[in-house]
Amino acid sequence: MSELAGSAAADAVRGVSRAGSVSRHSLIWRLVLLFAAVAFAVLASAGYLLYGALEKQLMLRDDAALINRVEQIRALLRDEDLLDMIQKKPELFGNMLGNHEALLVLKYPGQAPLLEVNPGKITVPDMGPMPIGATLSLAAVQHTMEKGTPFITLSASAHTEDAPHELQIITGRLLTERTRMLAGYRDQIIAVSLAAAILIALLAYWIVRRGLLPLRRLADQTASIGIRNLSVRIASKNTPRELAPLIDAFNTMLDRLETSFAQLSQVSADMAHDLRTPIGNLLGQTEVALGQKRDVAYYEKLLGSNFEELQRLSKMTDNMLFLARAEHADNAIECATLDVAEELERQCEYFEGLAEERGIWIVCKGEGKVWADANLLRRAVANLLSNAVRYADEGTEITLAVEQSAAGTLMVVKNAGPTIEAHHLSRLFDRFYRADPSRRGSDEASGLGLSIVRSIMLLHQGKWEAASSNGVTRFSLFFPAKPAA
Repeated sequence: MSELAGSAAADAVRGVSRAGSVSRHSLIWRLVLLFAAVAFAVLASAGYLLYGALEKQLMLRDDAALINRVEQIRALLRDEDLLDMIQKKPELFGNMLGNHEALLVLKYPGQAPLLEVNPGKITVPDMGPMPIGATLSLAAVQHTMEKGTPFITLSASAHTEDAPHELQIITGRLLTERTRMLAGYRDQIIAVSLAAAILIALLAYWIVRRGLLPLRRLADQTASIGIRNLSVRIASKNTPRELAPLIDAFNTMLDRLETSFAQLSQVSADMAHDLRTPIGNLLGQTEVALGQKRDVAYYEKLLGSNFEELQRLSKMTDNMLFLARAEHADNAIECATLDVAEELERQCEYFEGLAEERGIWIVCKGEGKVWADANLLRRAVANLLSNAVRYADEGTEITLAVEQSAAGTLMVVKNAGPTIEAHHLSRLFDRFYRADPSRRGSDEASGLGLSIVRSIMLLHQGKWEAASSNGVTRFSLFFPAKPAA
């Protein structure tokens, strides 16, 4: 049984290691993609901010250039005769615009344009002019779209010597060149961000693989541990501090596994030994009886002996089933506030006859309340009293005492008898363990009574303890107080 369980545990450890190997690569790529995504997001965000700042500066520059153009035309109109200028130097205004995407219209209000420079065939906007003498600001420039391209316009009035002495200036510019430059800059930002993200992804892959080397070594160490070398522990020397809790947890788990396998092997051996005795007796006595014809009295005696052996087997089986159920983590118990004196008095009365047969008397001391499952409490106390009656010296006293405190209830069963050596005390509550098989009554006991007591106390989250010195053995059970609502 222990070999089978050990093999299963070793396979489970290897399975965990293999699963860890698969997920390790997945973790690397997740980190790589995360680093790449973060790098791209950071660089793209920085590029977007720079792009926005550049676009704003170019917009301010273009708006300021448009205002400067209107101011120049206003100045020219103050110094020279407008009609002569239009007739003699029309190319002056065309040269002033600088490119075919510009627009300039000079006209009197309500009349046809005196001059219209519009090589790009741009739609002339219908907008009210800024008054004469008004200071032109960036807010006066209007931003629209012309055929999907940004278009800025400005309209202002200028004073002339000719009637009606007020000339409207309409100027604008199609920002195709600026749009093309910004688009190229935007594409460069995306390309640089992608290139940087790819480079960072490659560097991250190398760095993460190097950083996860301790995890791979840890996986290799855990994979090498099996049932034959459960005493091996994972080395924590020269490992990162972040892995120290994981290594400690693994080593603690291995401690538990080693202890569990050792206990399982011991339980299997002890169970086989304890079951072999009654089964051997049944087989031997039955074989002898079948060897020849016997009288009725012999068969009655044989049946009585077999009945005792079967009772012993039944009791052992019941105890094992109880332990199996009690050690389930989800096993629910029904706790209630019980009167300790009443429960102990009931147990004393039950064992009174058995104690009198051996010249022993039982004394109950103390009173109080205990938060426990009634049936489990009675079974735990009964097992301790049965153990005390079996091993107490004849003519002595067994004391069953209770001490009440704010933390909980302490029950103590004390008897006079052979002193139990110290190295046996820590194992008294193990299954099938006997401190001394030659002690009186050992052949009648199953070796499960104190194991049942331990399981009951685990269900109550309590404590148990055994002490023995100077011919006095003391078993104590501590039940915690009722938890606050």
